[in-house]
Amino acid sequence: MVGEREKTAYPVIPSDREDDLHNLDFMDSANLVLFVAGNQFMVMEELLGAFQEEHPDVNKIFYETLPPGLELKQILAGGALFRDRVIDVVPDVYASVTEKAMERLEQGGLIAESDYFLYLHNRIVFMVPHGNPAGIASVTDLGRAEVRISQPNPEYEDIAYYIIDMYRQGGGESLVHRIMEEKRAEGTTILTVVHHRETPLRIVKGTVDVGPVWATEVIHAKQGNLLVDMVEPGEGFDQRDRINYYICRLKRATHPQNAEKFLDFIKSPQAQEIYASYGFVPHFDTSAR
Repeated sequence: MVGEREKTAYPVIPSDREDDLHNLDFMDSANLVLFVAGNQFMVMEELLGAFQEEHPDVNKIFYETLPPGLELKQILAGGALFRDRVIDVVPDVYASVTEKAMERLEQGGLIAESDYFLYLHNRIVFMVPHGNPAGIASVTDLGRAEVRISQPNPEYEDIAYYIIDMYRQGGGESLVHRIMEEKRAEGTTILTVVHHRETPLRIVKGTVDVGPVWATEVIHAKQGNLLVDMVEPGEGFDQRDRINYYICRLKRATHPQNAEKFLDFIKSPQAQEIYASYGFVPHFDTSAR
């Protein structure tokens, strides 16, 4: 148990997000700690399995697949609160989908500019119920009064910034205001904290009509036999040329050598091919294998 004063100092991990805290039982004895962008959750088991085949000595890996904005808050605060327990482990490696997160760590003296690099890409699409009953066909359709949106919260989820840019590109500031302010007040824009968990559930339950998500998440949902479909906003709107994934080793890493092993692996053709198989867009050449 922690005191009330300590509670207010830490960001809160939602109590139902234990499935984004992997190998929690040996968090304190892990020999590698990773905070990765939550939308990679579907990749991590295969990716880490391949990594550990190369490095069997790294046999205890604790990793989080929470939204990177929440993970960043956790790093800066020195911990997070989960079910009245402080998760204060120091990550060896942190990955985000904005360079701003890396710059924030650099400003805080937690990494150097040379400590992070670009390693992956993605794109935004719309997840809709099977058959697309609301007839979502374009970005501007999300401004319709009757359309209920599962919308990532920019306070926690970096994808939200790309989505808002997509709204701005599709309908200017008026569409951004319509979706993020007016429809939120009307109850038809419903914010998420962990969108890759919440949006598919809302779609399947029929409580929303559409959710802007990473393309990889629709692919994963369909592989899991969820009754969802994908609507493409179009190459001009899906932000594919702007969505860059960055990764770094923190200066305070407890296991710096293992962190470097993982960062070398993430650039390898094998790792990049694993990402590609889940719908991500590789950054490094995969033809060298």
